[in-house]
Amino acid sequence: MALYTETVMDHFTNPRNVGSIENPDGVGEVGNAKCGDIMKIYLKIDDNVISDVKFETFGCGSAIASSSMATEMIKGMTIEDALNVTNKQVVEALGGLPPHKLHCSVLAEEAVKSAVKDYYDRNGIEYDASQFPDCGGDCESCHMV
Repeated sequence: MALYTETVMDHFTNPRNVGSIENPDGVGEVGNAKCGDIMKIYLKIDDNVISDVKFETFGCGSAIASSSMATEMIKGMTIEDALNVTNKQVVEALGGLPPHKLHCSVLAEEAVKSAVKDYYDRNGIEYDASQFPDCGGDCESCHMV
């Protein structure tokens, strides 16, 4: 059996939504010091909907594929729906990741949430802080899917 699915390989070799957004409405950057992966997600939001999303990721193939898939998933969603996207959904959409690479999907989820939190902060929008865990990739959820 192959280590990576065709979907993972496709998103790694042909990542979607790569780059940055000029004057973004929200930016989220997260990293995992243990593995060296860093993800940055940029959001453009119109009428509570993510109209554009871009990412820059420094990391392994699983990190790039997870970033690419997460951006594809949230584009066109409301902010609230994007906040509900989980790392498990990213992994499922990719057709799976090796157990030792699951942290990449967690980083993708955290990067989306970080960008939404930045949008809320920039616009003075109240939010439930519990929706935005700040574990830096080193908490229990990073080891579970």
